[in-house]
Amino acid sequence: MTTQDLKDFIEYYDGTIKPEFDDDYKLYVGDHDILHQANKTIGRPDNRIVANLAHYIVETFNGYFIGVPPKIGFDDTSANEQLQDWLNQTSFVDKLSEVARLSDIYGRSFLFAYQDEESQTRVAFSDARNTFMVYDDTVVHNPIAFVRYSYTSDHELSGSVYYANSYSAFDDNAHYVDEKVNPFKAVPAVEFYDNEDRQSIFDNVKTLINGLDKALSQKANQSEYFDNAYLKMLGLELPEDEDGNPIVNLSDNQLIYSKDIDSKDADVDFLTKPDGDVIQEHLIDRLTDLSYQISMVANLNDVAFSGNSSGVALQYKLLPMKNLASNKERKFTESLRKMFEVIFGAGTVLKGDSSDKVKDLLFQFNRNLPINMADEATTAATLEGIVSKETQLKGLSIVDDPKAEIKRMQKEQVATMQNATKSKLDYTDDLNKPEEVK
Repeated sequence: MTTQDLKDFIEYYDGTIKPEFDDDYKLYVGDHDILHQANKTIGRPDNRIVANLAHYIVETFNGYFIGVPPKIGFDDTSANEQLQDWLNQTSFVDKLSEVARLSDIYGRSFLFAYQDEESQTRVAFSDARNTFMVYDDTVVHNPIAFVRYSYTSDHELSGSVYYANSYSAFDDNAHYVDEKVNPFKAVPAVEFYDNEDRQSIFDNVKTLINGLDKALSQKANQSEYFDNAYLKMLGLELPEDEDGNPIVNLSDNQLIYSKDIDSKDADVDFLTKPDGDVIQEHLIDRLTDLSYQISMVANLNDVAFSGNSSGVALQYKLLPMKNLASNKERKFTESLRKMFEVIFGAGTVLKGDSSDKVKDLLFQFNRNLPINMADEATTAATLEGIVSKETQLKGLSIVDDPKAEIKRMQKEQVATMQNATKSKLDYTDDLNKPEEVK
């Protein structure tokens, strides 16, 4: 990729793709459109209320999808121990959780590998606002380059570009500097996404979220309007000063007063416009329900989750979110396998030749739901002798690593047998001791 190619890619990304990601970020952090609308005329209520459903939808779904750390490992004990050590050292699950969250916000995110000062393989995540991947135009879309860039306070461009054989920094003119050898022998990054369209999880409810902000703000404006309603006093005689003005603060007390009226009776009441409270409440409820329905993320504050609904009924309520998570799991499993293929390429995670090990990797994602440990234990006990011990333990949420748990159980069994044998020998020795002559 030439210098001009790199510059063109960055300019296109900045001008065409990045603005949408910036809008996604603003919606996620609560910087919504209503906060930037034109001010109303002086004296009129102008509340700006943000109901940040985008943030709630992302955090709820991400917690459901990856709140329980996924299990990644090998059947081979030696390789699995090495992998688990590396996963723990690099806090891999925490970084994967951030990748999943960023993917929900922007529709895509990136995980890339690098080597630290001690030549140890590490990983880091990057969001889509300053990162992109360049693919070839084949049917498999092989990655050509991974680009990370940013701008200084003086608006000068800088960043890094990673190829299969090398990587280097680049300056404001997109000129390559300080080229180095890539130890991974492949583009050291992988794109993660929830769906092939790269849609964020709240992409289809953006207008609903903005509509909810507007409806809530109008509701607050109406409440303030009724608090500030004018009191009309017609046909009354109020005490007056020397100039004939009523002795009352008309503006601060929001009064409309007139003693000259062709009426036999005094007229005192508030000036109000028609009350649309019922219509507004209905609109707010409809916008809220549609936001959850179309995003396919369950509203955990729904009465269905706090009542006495059956387990089957709750499963139906969660079915759309479960389907969404299952699709994301398939995409993430594919991306994770590609990521570990890159990681193993450096030869620092697994000893010996690990080029073919990636095909033996096992991934297990567990949904984050309230757990009935008694039911899990009963199910596991029922499976005794029907399935392998590892499969039996996989059904227990308290067991993070079934293989390690089996090893601990074996050690405990050996220790128990040794203690039993020792106790038996001690007892035999006591029996064989000659009795003391008194």
